[in-house]
Amino acid sequence: MKRKVLSVLLAAAMAASLLTGCGGGNNKQEESNAPAAEDANAQADADGAENEAEPAAEDGAGDEAEPAPEESEGGQEGTTLKWAIWDKDATPYWEALKSAYEEANPGVAIEMTDLGSTDYDTVLATELSGSGSDFDIVSIKDMPGYATLVSKNTLEPLDSYIENAGIDLSQYGGVDKQISVDGSLYELPFRNDFWVIFYNKDVFDAKNVEYPTNDMTFEQYKELAKKVTDDTFGSQVYGAHYHTWRSAVQLFGVLDGQHSILDGNYDFFKPYYEMVLEQEDAQVCRNYADLSAEGLHYSAAFSGGDVAMMNMGSWFIATLISSLESGEYDSSLCGNWGIVKYPHAEGVEAGSTLGTITGLAVTSVSEQKDAAFDFVNWVSGAEGAKVMAETGNFPALMNSEITDLISGMEGFPSDPESKEALNVSNLYLEAPYAENVSQINDILDTYHTSIMNREMSVDEGIAAMNEEVGKIAAE
Repeated sequence: MKRKVLSVLLAAAMAASLLTGCGGGNNKQEESNAPAAEDANAQADADGAENEAEPAAEDGAGDEAEPAPEESEGGQEGTTLKWAIWDKDATPYWEALKSAYEEANPGVAIEMTDLGSTDYDTVLATELSGSGSDFDIVSIKDMPGYATLVSKNTLEPLDSYIENAGIDLSQYGGVDKQISVDGSLYELPFRNDFWVIFYNKDVFDAKNVEYPTNDMTFEQYKELAKKVTDDTFGSQVYGAHYHTWRSAVQLFGVLDGQHSILDGNYDFFKPYYEMVLEQEDAQVCRNYADLSAEGLHYSAAFSGGDVAMMNMGSWFIATLISSLESGEYDSSLCGNWGIVKYPHAEGVEAGSTLGTITGLAVTSVSEQKDAAFDFVNWVSGAEGAKVMAETGNFPALMNSEITDLISGMEGFPSDPESKEALNVSNLYLEAPYAENVSQINDILDTYHTSIMNREMSVDEGIAAMNEEVGKIAAE
């Protein structure tokens, strides 16, 4: 029964993702991080980024808080904490987190204010820069938004709170170091979307080829994609599929933990561009120019049944399960699916992958900072992680209980490899913290398009990235 309830919640989360926009800082990814999902802007398109999503909740629509009880077991009687969020009605976990925290903390009321998704970062920055802001807690949608709020001194440094609470930051898989600002943290993550390889078991079975594994090098991945490819006209099968986001190609290069999009020298992108362009030439994957012209969404590509493997974020799990259950996707084409961990370079630990996060922060103007941080700590900790998993979302904190909850949902693949794929060893943010991360994203987006459209060679495009990002660094 519990699995069925989780499946229903997952479907609700999927519906929410179709309406929300995610934000994150890296190449306009639609669904990545944050509450958003397909066809959105963001940190997701992750922050996400320029939105293709449905209209979101109206900006500025506030929700009245429930009256706070007069007495509290925790000694915070009558405490009301004001929390800035986006797309409340389309994102089930906001209300779920609020209700669960209030139940665990009698006497504390959480009052949510929905600032809408489309202009959330701009509206929030304006609110917090004004003299009348009374938010205690704010949700951080993406890295550019985080950078803006930190630069405006609107967020409270959390280091002393983290130390006093005895929080083990290693539970976030190294994300804390990537969002650190001059050695200090101004947010804690509570949601994480990470990339895996989705694969169609029927395609592999038809070719009598073994499935991909959770410990697969890029050489093994390329060979596997080649084996299952069929370039026969009218019955093509593509061994791999890459969506048009630059993260689907460029960010293979950051999995070694030695590089990031902030480097300024992007020569490490070269082998991955060459791999994908060679696969295009061999018809192992669809052509980027055709995908762009046709506007083919990655979900349509995979659900069509002619794609063997596709690298995509964990948010697509919800889409697959829900769409197969509703009949939107033909189960005979893509119903026999699984996931494995990202491929890795030689010498790189299996389970290293890309991710985008959504976080919570305490405002510098809050007069209830201790109480606000208690909420932030609860949501980003084990209890909040359980609530996130039960609403069909991936929390930033993953443990065996959370993995069991997600893999136990009705519709999730039953093979042990798919469950194991949920265990991440190293999580590298698509866009780590930097004040100029938005400018860098724009430059990398521009030349990614030029390379993939074959308007520039790989060497020319990377040289242009190096030059243009170098100008920003020199400013």
